[in-house]
Amino acid sequence: MTAETFLLYPDPAPADLVRSLDFGAYNWTAVGSIGDAREAEGDRGWTGAIINTADNPDDAWALCRELRRRDVPVEPLLVLISGSQLDDLETRNDLFDDFMITPFHPRELEARLGHLLWKAGRGVRPEMVEHGSLALNVETYQATIDGRPLDLTFMEYELLKFLASHPGKVFNRETLLNRVWGYDYYGGARTVDVHVRRLRAKLGEEHASLIQTVRSVGYKLGQSRW
Repeated sequence: MTAETFLLYPDPAPADLVRSLDFGAYNWTAVGSIGDAREAEGDRGWTGAIINTADNPDDAWALCRELRRRDVPVEPLLVLISGSQLDDLETRNDLFDDFMITPFHPRELEARLGHLLWKAGRGVRPEMVEHGSLALNVETYQATIDGRPLDLTFMEYELLKFLASHPGKVFNRETLLNRVWGYDYYGGARTVDVHVRRLRAKLGEEHASLIQTVRSVGYKLGQSRW
């Protein structure tokens, strides 16, 4: 096994996970059991582990427990779960460092791994996008306003980050669709309006005006009312 290698479970690993890791140039080894993990580890140990608990949760959590109860626990440990498994996390907080709900976006995986490696002392300081009292952590996909966490969906975060990265500049809906959603997105411009409306609601009344409408043109990031 080469240095800086992630342990993946199960074997074969989920195709979307493999594609994302390969694209990010991460080394990985997939295992199908605790025994396989021990045999494949070698002398260098694991950089971290990514455990998919969705298909075989009992074995997956048993592997997490094994990796955490070592004299030197494997970390960071990221678990992939289905939406129906959220309640299961409350009693297993000691078995993982972070989680993602499947299906996930490749950029979310890259951001979470980057943040986890940084926390473990094997990465760089997280990149931040800040505008007044608004702060967005580019690696963890977390956002706050006046220190208050914002519960954003992935695309709400991406839209807010894009606008915050270009304060004062006006973008029409078609440009926002191309730059935020991507050129292969087939949804209509109405998608932008819906996401702006949701973002304003989550920012709260005092900060809703942070995203300003420029009549007959589009949207820009300005200043909060307060």
